[in-house]
Amino acid sequence: MEFLLEIMTEELPSSHVRSALVQLEEKFLQVFQEARITIHRLQTLGTCRRLVVLAELAAGQPDEEEVVTGPPRHIGLLPDGTFSPAALGFARSQGIAPEKLEVVKTKKGEYLGFKKLRKGISTEKIIAEKLPSVISSLSFPKSMRWAEGSFRFSRPIKNLLCLFNGQVVEVSIESLPSGNRTYGHFIHSPVTLEVNNFAEYEKKLRENFVLIDPEERKRSILNQFKEKLASLNAQVYPDEGLLERMLWNVEYPLVIIGSFPEKFLKLPIEVLSTAMREGQKLFSVVKGRKQLPYFLGIADAPADPKGFIASGHERVLKARLEDARFFWENDLKVPLTERVNGLSQVIFQEKLGTYLDKVERMQKLVVYLADRLEVRNQKKELVEAARLSKADLLTEMVREFPELQGKMGGLYAREQGLSGTISRAIYEHYLPQSLDDPVPDSLGGAVLSLADKMDTVVGVLGVGYTISGSSDPFGLRRNALAICKIILEKKLAISLDRFIKKSISLLEGKLTVPPEDLFKTCLGFFEGRVRYIFEKQGYRYDLVNAALAPGFEFLVQTEARLKALNELKQSKNFEPFILMAKRVKNILKEIPKTRVNTALFKEKEEKELYSILQIIKKNVEDMLSKGDYLGAQKIVFRLQIPLNTFFDKVMVMAEDKKLRNNRLALLAMVQDLIQQLADYSQVVIEGENKSS
Repeated sequence: MEFLLEIMTEELPSSHVRSALVQLEEKFLQVFQEARITIHRLQTLGTCRRLVVLAELAAGQPDEEEVVTGPPRHIGLLPDGTFSPAALGFARSQGIAPEKLEVVKTKKGEYLGFKKLRKGISTEKIIAEKLPSVISSLSFPKSMRWAEGSFRFSRPIKNLLCLFNGQVVEVSIESLPSGNRTYGHFIHSPVTLEVNNFAEYEKKLRENFVLIDPEERKRSILNQFKEKLASLNAQVYPDEGLLERMLWNVEYPLVIIGSFPEKFLKLPIEVLSTAMREGQKLFSVVKGRKQLPYFLGIADAPADPKGFIASGHERVLKARLEDARFFWENDLKVPLTERVNGLSQVIFQEKLGTYLDKVERMQKLVVYLADRLEVRNQKKELVEAARLSKADLLTEMVREFPELQGKMGGLYAREQGLSGTISRAIYEHYLPQSLDDPVPDSLGGAVLSLADKMDTVVGVLGVGYTISGSSDPFGLRRNALAICKIILEKKLAISLDRFIKKSISLLEGKLTVPPEDLFKTCLGFFEGRVRYIFEKQGYRYDLVNAALAPGFEFLVQTEARLKALNELKQSKNFEPFILMAKRVKNILKEIPKTRVNTALFKEKEEKELYSILQIIKKNVEDMLSKGDYLGAQKIVFRLQIPLNTFFDKVMVMAEDKKLRNNRLALLAMVQDLIQQLADYSQVVIEGENKSS
C-alpha cells in the first residue's frame, strides 16, 4: 500500500533540502523496520519548498502468536490431573475455557498457559504515532521558530499532506493538521490541489509548474542547456557544484541565455566563470577551453517571454565584470615578488605565526621533497613558487573572490613572465580540495601542495587543536586526505613518517605538543584518512586492516598490498592459507624469539620447511623490491603444503626445551616473512570460529 508524505515549507536552502531528505529516508526506514512493517520501496523526492517521502508498505504488522502463562504446573494441576481452583480462576480471568490450558515450558520451569493470536498494529496507526517525532527530530545547521510555538524547523511549515492507501492519516504538527491537499508553484500557479495518490500528486504538480523528482529537473536542465547552445556549437563550462545547488533551488527550471560585451573576454576564464557563479549563479559558455561572450542561467519559472530575466542578469553581470577587469589590471601592476613581504602582516594562525612564516617553512619542505623525488633540476624554481604561493592573498581579486586563491597567483605569475614551472605549481597547489577533485597535474604542483598541506596539518595539531565531529576549522581532514590522494595517485616514493618528522622539526619553538606525542598523533590521524580512502574505494574493512598492519609509511606499497589481497581473495588457496597464518600467529603469542639452529633439526619435515622457506624468502624479497606484491603473495602461498606437513608430523611444543624453542624460531621466521606482506590474522573468514 502506498504511503505519501509532503512537508511543504517556505523556501529551504539547497543543503537543507538534501540533508533533510537523507534524514527522512533513514528515520522512516528505522521506524518501519522496528515496527515490523514490510517495506517494498521507500524513496525521497523534493524541491526547495517540499520534502516528500514515497513508500510501498504492508498494511500493518503481521499477527503474532503469544503465549500467556498462569500458575506453575504443580499448583495448577491436582494429583489426579484435574485443574486446581488456581487454574480455573486463571482461565476465567482470561475469558477462556479451562480445556484450552496446556503445560508450557519456560526458563523458570513448567506453567499452565495458552496461546492466543495478537493482532498486528496497522501501518496507518504507526505512521500517525511516529510522524510528529520523525519531523521534529530533523536537524539543520540553523533552525527557526515561528508564531508562538516552541517547534523548530529550517523554515516555517506551510502544509502537511499525509496519505496511506489513498486515505488521510490524521496527524498534526504544531496545530497544523494533515490533509490530502497540496499547492502548485507558489508564484505561477498557487492553486489548491486535492490528490488521492502519488500518480495524481505528480501529474497535478507538473501541470502547475512543479517537477517533484530531482532527476526529472536535472534532465530538463541538461536538455535545455543543449537546446540553447546547439546553434553556437558550444558547451557549458563544467560546474557540478553549481548545477547541484541550482537543481534544489527551483521547482520548474527554465534555462535562459544571455550575453556580455566581448571586451571582457580578455579576462581569464577562471575569473569570468567565478564572477558569474558567485554573484548570480550563472554558467559560463565555452567552445573547447575558450570562453564565449554568453552565459546560461536557471530561473524558477515556466517561461520568460519578454526576456526580463536574461536582461536583468546581463545588466548586473556587466557591472560585476567591470569590477573584475579593474581588479585584474590593477593587481598586475604590482609583481608578486613585491607582495611577499606584505605576508608578514597576515596571520596564518596565532601560535604558528604569519603567512610569511608559513611560506618560509614551505620552502624548506619543498627542498626536502625535491631531493627525494628526483626533481632537483626544478628545485630552485619550486622554492621560488613556494615563496610566491601565498602572495595572491594580498590581491584585490582574491579579496573579492577568495575561492580563486592559488589560481590567481598562478595566472599573475604567468602574466608577469615567471616560468611555467613556477606559475603552474602556484596555480595547482590548492588541489585537491576533496576526494572528487583531481590532484595537481604537474609534479611541481604536487610537491608544493604536499608542502603546504603537511605544514598546516602538523602545525595545527602541534599547537593543541583537536578535531571532533563537524569541528575542523583549518580543514585538517581535507588536507590529510589530499596528501594521501596525491601520494597514491602520483605514485610518489615518499616516507610519510619522515615527511611528518621533517615538518615537525621546522616548527620547533612554536609547538605546544611534545614532538614525540605529536608524531604519534599525526600518524593516527593519517591512518584514519588512509582507511577512509581505501574503504571509500570499496575494499573490505578486514583487508584494509590486514594491509595497514605492517605499516603505511610508504602509501604506494600499502595500496599494492591491499590490491594484491583483494585480487587473491577469490583464490582457492586464500582461505586455507589465512587459517594457517592465524595458526602460526596464535602459537607464537607471547613467546620470545630465538635464532634457528639448523643442527637441532631432527625431523625431515622441519628440514624441508626450512629449506623451502629460504627459497621462498629470496623470491619474495626480489619481488617486493620490484613492487610486485601480487606475485610475492602467490609465492608465499606455497608455504601452505610444507607448513601443513610440518604441523602433522612434528611436535612443535616438544618436551625438550631446545627442540621446542628451535621449532618456534622456525615458525617465527615464517611469521616474519608473511608479515612483510600483510597481517593475515586480520582477515575474516566466513564461518570461522571467532573464539579460536
